[in-house]
Amino acid sequence: MIVADTCVWVEWIAGTQVGKRFAPSIRDTAHLLVPTIVQLELRKWALREIAEDEVDRVMAGTRLGHVVPLTEPLAFHAADIARQYHLATADAIIYATALAHDAKLLTSDKHFAGLPGVDYVAKAA
Repeated sequence: MIVADTCVWVEWIAGTQVGKRFAPSIRDTAHLLVPTIVQLELRKWALREIAEDEVDRVMAGTRLGHVVPLTEPLAFHAADIARQYHLATADAIIYATALAHDAKLLTSDKHFAGLPGVDYVAKAA
C-alpha cells in the first residue's frame, strides 16, 4: 500500500519530474490510500491554482483510491507522531495514516526526508 502526500499529487497534476516519478504509484489505485486531509489540502490548492471545471475531476481521481478518514485512534496516533518527529498537524496525519496501514509514504516534502517508510524525492531546484 502507498500514501501519496499532497505535494506528490500537485507534482503529478503539474507534470513535473517528481510527478512523473510517482505517477505509476498514483495510478495503482488498488494500492493507493488517500487520507481525507490530503483531499482537503489538494482541493484547497486546486481551487486556487487550476480551472474551476478541472477541480471536480482532480478530486474524483482521489476517490479512485481507498479514502481513509481521520478517526479518533488515527488522530491520537498523529498527535504522538507530531510530537516524536516535530511534524505539523497535516503532515502528522498523513504520516500516521501511512504507518497505521503499513504503507509507504511518497513525498517531496523535506520534512519527511529520512523517516522510516518514506520514499522522498527532492523537487528540482
